[in-house]
Amino acid sequence: MKLILQRCTSASVSVDDETRAIKQGYVLLLGVIEGDTKIDADILIQKVLNVRLFPNSEGKINDLSIQDIKGDVLIVSQFTLVGSLKNGNRPDYTSAMEPTRAKELYKYFVEQLKNDDMIGKVATGEFGAYMQVELINDGPVTLVVDSKLL
Repeated sequence: MKLILQRCTSASVSVDDETRAIKQGYVLLLGVIEGDTKIDADILIQKVLNVRLFPNSEGKINDLSIQDIKGDVLIVSQFTLVGSLKNGNRPDYTSAMEPTRAKELYKYFVEQLKNDDMIGKVATGEFGAYMQVELINDGPVTLVVDSKLL
């Protein structure tokens, strides 16, 4: 699994006429790769919960986790993360997992974060839908996290 993690002061995703918003926390763009399993999801979940990207009350940077600040999380499925431009200028998405199985892993990832009572609100986009994402990237802080590289 591949994840783009962005620290934000606020963010939202719009699907059709519905907008789902969060306050301070993370925007997670999640791509599911063929061969990924729940183990890959669990690896990324632990990294999301424990990475220290927030300052403490004295201003020390990278000292607190999303759990420490009880921050919000917005999760958006994004199969284009697993695309490549190996053969020209048209993206190749063949490494993306088949949608039915990818949706199951996406839902598993979301549910695990929703079940964590140490974080704030968990909002999501809609798997496979056309969405518009807005965020105020705080820092800016953006990390690329790949479950196979951890």
